[in-house]
Amino acid sequence: MENLKNKLSEGVYVNSSGTTGLQKNIFRTPENLKYCNNVAIDSQKITKNSRIYTICKMEHAGGMLAQTLPAISIGADVVVEDFNVKRFIKEIHKYTHTHITPRQAQIIMSSKNFSEINLSNIWITCGSDRIDWEVITAFVSKGATFMANWGMSEIGPCAINTVFSNIDYVKDYISLAPNNLTIIGENFYCDYQISESNELIVKGDICVYDDWFFTGDLVIKKNKITNDKSPVLYYLGRN
Repeated sequence: MENLKNKLSEGVYVNSSGTTGLQKNIFRTPENLKYCNNVAIDSQKITKNSRIYTICKMEHAGGMLAQTLPAISIGADVVVEDFNVKRFIKEIHKYTHTHITPRQAQIIMSSKNFSEINLSNIWITCGSDRIDWEVITAFVSKGATFMANWGMSEIGPCAINTVFSNIDYVKDYISLAPNNLTIIGENFYCDYQISESNELIVKGDICVYDDWFFTGDLVIKKNKITNDKSPVLYYLGRN
């Protein structure tokens, strides 16, 4: 873990997952890492008493930047292991936070032991690809606080997200989603614009570029049911 602490002062290269395009190798400066850490800590309510279970690859943003490095920066406990569905179901109750990909979520849901799992008081962040409503519903039904999270290697792992803590909340957002589109999020930790062609454009301290970045993701904006002035972004596809 000492090597990971040193990355705060040295900077680090992060590989994109390759799920939405060609895999890229992105360098993040120490200053940028601090911004990313602050956003991750704030958005996921990570404290020094949190216990983080990292099962994503450490060379990717989801493995290193979503929870691991932020937690280490404030002295929280972190365990890093390769993903194994049986071990995940057996061990997850020991932790407060984990980050999974939608593919890992589907594998966990397909396990014969998923029906017995209790995820109460556990924060699960899910990202790296579109997140189906059945995934959100399944994990929230098991008691999890579930963050549907959007980010990119160039932007930051917790840039735009929505946190679901009960099934009624999930149902509200499903009813709001046009044509049952998957959600990108409503909590914004970066500035954003939507082009005339519906492409999401972002800018902010957690982004590795100073200027506006064209993400390639196409989105549609709807207003929340409870607050007409609060926007929610839904995913249309890739440019």
